[in-house]
Amino acid sequence: MYKRDFDKLLKEKKIPASLMLYGENEYYIEDAVERIVQITGAKESMLKLYYDEYDFDRAKNYLAQSSLFGDVNLLLVKSDKKIPKKELTKLIETAARNENSFFLYAYGGSDFKSMTPLFSQKHDAQHVRFFPPNLNEAASLLQEKAKAMGIEIDRYAIEHLLNALGLNLSMALNELNKLAVLKGPIGAKEIDEHIFSLVPVAMESFLVSLFSKRPLTDLLIQLRQIGEDEFTLLRSIQYFTEQLFLFHSHIKLYGSADSSSILGYRLPKHIEQQRAQLAARVSTESFEKIFDALAEGELAIKTAGGSAQKDTLLLSTLIKVKSFLG
Repeated sequence: MYKRDFDKLLKEKKIPASLMLYGENEYYIEDAVERIVQITGAKESMLKLYYDEYDFDRAKNYLAQSSLFGDVNLLLVKSDKKIPKKELTKLIETAARNENSFFLYAYGGSDFKSMTPLFSQKHDAQHVRFFPPNLNEAASLLQEKAKAMGIEIDRYAIEHLLNALGLNLSMALNELNKLAVLKGPIGAKEIDEHIFSLVPVAMESFLVSLFSKRPLTDLLIQLRQIGEDEFTLLRSIQYFTEQLFLFHSHIKLYGSADSSSILGYRLPKHIEQQRAQLAARVSTESFEKIFDALAEGELAIKTAGGSAQKDTLLLSTLIKVKSFLG
């Protein structure tokens, strides 16, 4: 099950007896847990077993117990280690047999394929995978949070914060609490002064260099300075390409590059001009080829073996992108 279907279930307040939450988005997993606790009303009666606290007998006995006062038994196991198959099966079966019990497994590891088939509808169980949000999704969510907190911050500054933190929503929300104490509007300047960036400034320089058709040797030097993994680099290139394509389309339709109309917020003038210049150099057909090359590169890297192979595939993707720039 994906997030959209899961959100629909929660909206209808239909909680499966057992639910496994996993994937590459810690914030969505934590948010899902909080929403389920609120819906079930089990905040005071729930049992939390985090990481090394997990004990099979304790977990099973808790799910099996009856409730004299109608309280809900909500077991939350949060760990990056796999629960053994026999134990996991027993916990799911126990939750299914007790109408007052719910089993919630927040799994933080990457080896989930052997566990998800156990969460079947036969035992009133589901599993939900959360993927990393794109920049637009993350920025929209963060903008809502900032508004609720009374923080005066524009869209560009929010995206600047997210990029500085590698699109880590949990960290971005924590940093919003720090920024809330500042008086007046929050811009990129205030973020640079008060937030430690996890993503080097070299990323922006690399992206501009790539679309400026700088020599491959220069790009490789910049890649070493960035030090990010292949997926972070590909996501950054994809987002940058999408933004340039929006500029490209607006210029073709209206003959100008107005970032406010294109993005919904105003970019600093020098960045707006830079985006427009880069976008105007690429043809519509080339944009299509670049998007295809990035999608193919992402799929190839996801199914690749060792890090050396991933490095080779990333370099191959960059060469393809650069070749489409003319």
